[in-house]
Amino acid sequence: MRDGTPRANRLWGRLLVEELLRCGVDFFCVAPGSRSTPLVAALAEHPEARVLVHYDERGTAFCALGYARATGRPAAWVTTSGTAVANGLPAVVEAATDCVPVLLLTADRPPELRQTGANQTIEQPGIFGGYVRWSFDVPPPEPGSDPAAVLTTVDQAVYRARRSPAGPVHLNLMFREPFLPEPGDPGPQSLPELHWGRGIPRTLYAQISPAPDAADLEELSSALHGVERGVVVAGRLRSRKQGEAAARLAEASGWPLLPDICSQVRLGIRTEAAVPYYDLLLAGDRFAEEHAPEAVIRVGDVPVSKRLQRFLACSRPTTYAVVADHPFRSDPDHRVTHRLEADVAELCAVLAGRVGGGPSGWEASWRRASGEAGRRLDGALGGREELSEPAVARLLSRLVPEEHALVVASSMPVRDLDTFADPEGAPVPVAANRGASGIDGTVATTAGFARGSGRPVTLLLGDLALLHDLNSLAMLRDLSAVVVVLNNDGGGIFHFLPVAEHEGLFEPYFGTPHGLGFRAAAQMFGFGYSRPRTLEEFSGAYRRACAEGGPSLVEVVTGRRENLELHRELIRRVSG
Repeated sequence: MRDGTPRANRLWGRLLVEELLRCGVDFFCVAPGSRSTPLVAALAEHPEARVLVHYDERGTAFCALGYARATGRPAAWVTTSGTAVANGLPAVVEAATDCVPVLLLTADRPPELRQTGANQTIEQPGIFGGYVRWSFDVPPPEPGSDPAAVLTTVDQAVYRARRSPAGPVHLNLMFREPFLPEPGDPGPQSLPELHWGRGIPRTLYAQISPAPDAADLEELSSALHGVERGVVVAGRLRSRKQGEAAARLAEASGWPLLPDICSQVRLGIRTEAAVPYYDLLLAGDRFAEEHAPEAVIRVGDVPVSKRLQRFLACSRPTTYAVVADHPFRSDPDHRVTHRLEADVAELCAVLAGRVGGGPSGWEASWRRASGEAGRRLDGALGGREELSEPAVARLLSRLVPEEHALVVASSMPVRDLDTFADPEGAPVPVAANRGASGIDGTVATTAGFARGSGRPVTLLLGDLALLHDLNSLAMLRDLSAVVVVLNNDGGGIFHFLPVAEHEGLFEPYFGTPHGLGFRAAAQMFGFGYSRPRTLEEFSGAYRRACAEGGPSLVEVVTGRRENLELHRELIRRVSG
């Protein structure tokens, strides 16, 4: 048996890669390791496989996530056995929570080595728990194994990753040594036909898009009929097409559109129904009291703004409908009365034909207030040349080139863009890991998103997020990427929480100052570097970095306490 093992491994690896490519999986993020040799060798020899090699398994998993987020198609994560597999869990959690299709191809020891104390052997089956949509423990290839078995397994894995709800799928692939034939014996020269020679997968799965029952649509339409005081919330959406469908629904209903930064229509808004500064408006008690809606249609997932979520929950609308392309509840406040799973753009179009109302005084009052908030915000920030996190977020939204993609880290950066971004900025795709809202893997996600979108990329993140994923800068070295890091020497967001009042506890355990700068890191990874001192200098540094095209890091140094006070001042001046 062992004499034929290398050839069986070789064939198995080639079958896996060929079938993945036929299923539309063409991007593979590989962390080097011995046990995955048969799969990596097959990738290396296939001309259609696009492979990114990086030394950190956690980073490659997030890179696969970023690519899949940009394309909507599964990307593959390839890793060796042992704790390398465990390093994928944070990215798997994000992919599962935000319905991003990722294939987890983990190499493993054969069954006879499990629970024996064999080196680098852990319990890999089930390691990702309930965060995978499907998993399968693939036995090691042997001479005489039916090649069709691996093909149908791949087909099922890709289908399960893509079907609603999309998400991560785990194939745990066992291989015995020796992994490959000797150099003079390349193994099988051709793949078996298996009625499989037409460039299509062994098994074709038909994708079925869910459609709401006609009676359910009629019931919702009836509940919304004649309602004037309603709002359309564009939450986290996957494409500009979905965001624009939500905008058309708002226009047809005569209700204001409240667009989240991840709705894909917060920047470059082209509808008069838009109320981009809703987060600032809702900071004012009087406005919130006078504008409680009777009905809400939320398109997409939960928005970033806590003020908006609290406002909608406290308003207790009679009808609260959520439209999404997955079956998950997405209702943290338990206010949703109607939950519709369907193609988001198509369902918005159907609803737009059923809830027509046209512009109204209600919508106009929201729009007037938002316009005034924007003017006040410009007045509050105008004349200031000192760098601040709100001002940088607002300026970046104005400067980001139309050909770029914009990736935003969790914590304060995504909140600042959501609140302060100029809606006149370019309509660039915006990505953020808001499924589980972790800061880990942000740089690696950016590397994958840039490759998947085919665009230059701008990344806005904080110092802790960059420190957390510093080695992933290596994945941006061959890209046109501008990394803007807001360095406030610690955990700035914690200053907004009640724990900040506990002075003896706060600074060492939550503020966590590190005293580090990023000039040496930029040099280490071959990035251009600048550290502007004013907003004018920031504007020039960012424009130059975009024009030069290579990877650049722009470090913006701010103060955590000053940042808190400025946020409070802006709220007072804009919402008071």
